[in-house]
Amino acid sequence: MDLTRSEPANRFDELHAEATGALAYAGNILRGVRDRYRAAYLDDLARFHGDADDLGGLEHDGSGPASPSHETTPAEAAEAGAADLRLRMVRGEVDRARIDLGRHEAELSRLELAIRNLEHTWLFVERDDTSLIGEPSLPVVATELQMRILEAQEAERSRLAQEVHDGPAQALSNAIFQVEFIDRIFESDPRMAQTELRFLRELLRRELGDVRSFLTQLRPPVLAELGLYGAIVDTVTTQASLSGLHIATELGAPTDGLDEPSRTVVLRIVQEALQNVRKHAGATSVVVSTVLEDGQWVLEVRDDGRGFDTGGVAARGRRNFGLQFMRERAELVGAQFEVRSRPEAGTVVRLAIPLTHKETE
Repeated sequence: MDLTRSEPANRFDELHAEATGALAYAGNILRGVRDRYRAAYLDDLARFHGDADDLGGLEHDGSGPASPSHETTPAEAAEAGAADLRLRMVRGEVDRARIDLGRHEAELSRLELAIRNLEHTWLFVERDDTSLIGEPSLPVVATELQMRILEAQEAERSRLAQEVHDGPAQALSNAIFQVEFIDRIFESDPRMAQTELRFLRELLRRELGDVRSFLTQLRPPVLAELGLYGAIVDTVTTQASLSGLHIATELGAPTDGLDEPSRTVVLRIVQEALQNVRKHAGATSVVVSTVLEDGQWVLEVRDDGRGFDTGGVAARGRRNFGLQFMRERAELVGAQFEVRSRPEAGTVVRLAIPLTHKETE
């Protein structure tokens, strides 16, 4: 037996053990941070409930109408003013705490996602677990693609969780607060209550439109039922009805050369781009177009909105999160993704999918 042949194998085993150990160590550290973060969050949540109970008590104590036969003395007026100031201060503290708790909840969710990503990475590196690997004979690039798809799935779940948290969940929280306010003033100020009810009705209608938009994004069958261009037109119609934007389509490139993953990516990017326009651009018109250009199938979504500094988005804001989502989808099908924009000069989202010579004939 050639003992020298076992030395490289042992070295590789040691390196592999070091890699999995590092991932396990990082996961344990992150879990510890997550647990401390959760404990701090629960402490703040308990304080919030206590403050909310105090607010309810103050509102209850001050909710009774003054007796019409009783003339208020200066001392009583001063006491009532101090009580009203105290009520407004506590209400402001409760509102700020509610906002802070929402932010901490989102951060805690991101920590959970980071831990799951580390766990998936450990599984991917661990050779005894083949749940992320297909046939052993497949080239390394195939397993890398599987890992990228897994990461993309996690990123999409995170994006949708953020969308729901900042959209419908926040709207429902605001609606509950508004209902409580209407309940307090319903008898004392019916006209104000009616005004608040109209605001509440508009809020719920607007958020219902957002929920329907989310459902449109989550419905993959529309692609099979309507085809790519039918699905794009369906998306355009939905977004136009929600926003009042004028959205034109110039769909000139044949879709025969696109495989199913590429068509899915095209649809997702159209959906995300139009969502960004509706929420951030302040545009009045949008054009969705496709052309064949230099052996590439090219999609463009152009708007005449306020634009932005592409070099300044860095790693902040929801807009950047949407751009990251589109860029990752484009990379999965080997496409080029580009955003051209300047402040007050509109924005162009461009996707270019390479086609083979046969597909362009």
